[in-house]
Amino acid sequence: MFTVAALYHFTRFEDHVALRAPLLEVCRQNGICGTLLLAAEGINGTVAGPRAGIDALIAHIRALPGCDDLVWKESTASEQPFLRMKVRLKQEIVTMGQPDVNPLARTGHYVAPADWNALISAPDVAVIDTRNDYEVAIGTFEGAVDPQTKAFSDFPAWWAEHKHEFAGKRIAMFCTGGIRCEKSTNFLLNEGVSDVYHLQGGILKYLEDVPADDSMWQGECFVFDGRVALKHGLEEGEHTLCHACRMPLSAADRALNSYEEGVSCRHCITTSSDADKARFRERQKQIALAKKRGEHHLGQDITPLTAEADE
Repeated sequence: MFTVAALYHFTRFEDHVALRAPLLEVCRQNGICGTLLLAAEGINGTVAGPRAGIDALIAHIRALPGCDDLVWKESTASEQPFLRMKVRLKQEIVTMGQPDVNPLARTGHYVAPADWNALISAPDVAVIDTRNDYEVAIGTFEGAVDPQTKAFSDFPAWWAEHKHEFAGKRIAMFCTGGIRCEKSTNFLLNEGVSDVYHLQGGILKYLEDVPADDSMWQGECFVFDGRVALKHGLEEGEHTLCHACRMPLSAADRALNSYEEGVSCRHCITTSSDADKARFRERQKQIALAKKRGEHHLGQDITPLTAEADE
């Protein structure tokens, strides 16, 4: 069993570039795989490894400047959900493309998972899902608005076009782990919206804390690792990933004639050429042969969509 740690922390690193090599070395020494993003504004990522290894990494991160109060979320995976370790230097730890947005200055009101249902049930509250369209497609909160964005950086333009629809409303926002709401609530406050709230700890904390019988969550929660999706109790969900287009697939999707493992699904069957499908088919054949030999094939190194641009 592997321990999976999802984390983010906004702080001001004077030299985030210098932090990369020691951080990568700690991960390598402790058998940890995943992705960590470093920027001048902080750190973000999801990693997985043995219990002792995750403990060592968390201790290292909490010793970084301004990170002593780091909060992280843990779950488990039956298999290692990442195939390598990457520590990447970025302009932002979650890309919004708004230079005036600063979560360290202020954010919306944090709402604990236990209080979330009451808030989003209030008639004067509009609930906005700040995640990307492929995430929303497999699960969201009952009654939430889906901006249908392809990337988080699309959110400001969506808001500019639709903000008149939310006049007089309190705004409640949520995302997978909380990081996108740190920026999106700051953005709305800067836009003059006075009453802004967001789910503390994100969907993952809600699914961990709120019993399924009391839940207003519908479906599964997309995650940026090999597990693809989680459900209540942070148990692994039923969704898998199309290795051709990297879109999440339900059991119903995999039952369609358009689905061929590693080759096509309903999302990409009409967009890939016959030559593409032939190449994917050969790759899948080699992956199957390598698996029989107990080996790893590079063709398995398919990660879910824009993991590094989001959470």
